[in-house]
Amino acid sequence: MRAAFIRETGGVDKIEVGELPVPRPGPTDVLVRMEASDVNHVDLLVRSGAYSTYTPFPFVIGRDLVGTVVEAGPGVASFKKGDRVWCNSLGHDGRQGAFAEYAVVATDRLYTLPAEAEWKEAVSVLHTAATAHIGLVREARLQAGETIFVEGAGGGVGSAVVQLARAMGARIIATERPEDDAWVKGCGAEAVFDYHLEDLYAQVRNAAPDGIDVWWDNSGRHHFAGCLPIMRAKGRVIITSGMAGASAELPVRAMYTKDVTLHGFAISHASTFDLAQAARTINRLLASGRLQARVGASFHLSEAARAHAAMASGSVRGRIVVVP
Repeated sequence: MRAAFIRETGGVDKIEVGELPVPRPGPTDVLVRMEASDVNHVDLLVRSGAYSTYTPFPFVIGRDLVGTVVEAGPGVASFKKGDRVWCNSLGHDGRQGAFAEYAVVATDRLYTLPAEAEWKEAVSVLHTAATAHIGLVREARLQAGETIFVEGAGGGVGSAVVQLARAMGARIIATERPEDDAWVKGCGAEAVFDYHLEDLYAQVRNAAPDGIDVWWDNSGRHHFAGCLPIMRAKGRVIITSGMAGASAELPVRAMYTKDVTLHGFAISHASTFDLAQAARTINRLLASGRLQARVGASFHLSEAARAHAAMASGSVRGRIVVVP
């Protein structure tokens, strides 16, 4: 089968495209023919070695997959040949990735794709929406009627956070580049501010005079001194970015005197239970048309290095899809 893989971690030049044996499913595994994958920032970190994880070489890259079941192991009762399915947890912790014509997926990491879902849009939200769900439900415990402030809301995770928060009945204030204003508002944000504004946090305070309950910063700037004063008592701060950024200063007094809690997490560490909980919400929203992605570019599997380079450069506004 054709696959994009690495023999050692490093730059995009380490990505090879060539023939590998078709993997064989174990007793509780499923062999899936890949129809679409995408590129996430974490894929670049795994490929480069910046994110330490077990990568048995040759290691197929790629996290997410939409495809069709080709073969199910003898112990599999929940999937059959021809089923359309998805997964968002390959390419990590020893699991071979999705950038191949075929991939083996354990049944506890595989989910049925709703008939209403369009494959290219679906694959673009699998990783980001699962991240949003875990952050909003498990970490932030977001409640209907609360106010959430999402910084960096135009990107994949940020826009998924906005859409899921809207589905949960929250009020959303966001920041992003001016050119992403319409996209972020379309995702469900009530107010969107240019993050370049010198008086940004004063503007946010005016938009939420009673304070904000949850602050999720996808931008990596982590301006605690600006945001903590506008948080309500028992507010929650979610941190999921910043590997390439400078260390942030944490005003401890402003946190503990308001009982504000800080939550950092990486979806790569999510349990299969967490992923399955997120999958149920993702499928419900996909089926109802309430979860959308902005696809910015598509590449073929043979162009895997170009797809990674495009993500690294930040030149693509929207998700990057990879097809066979």
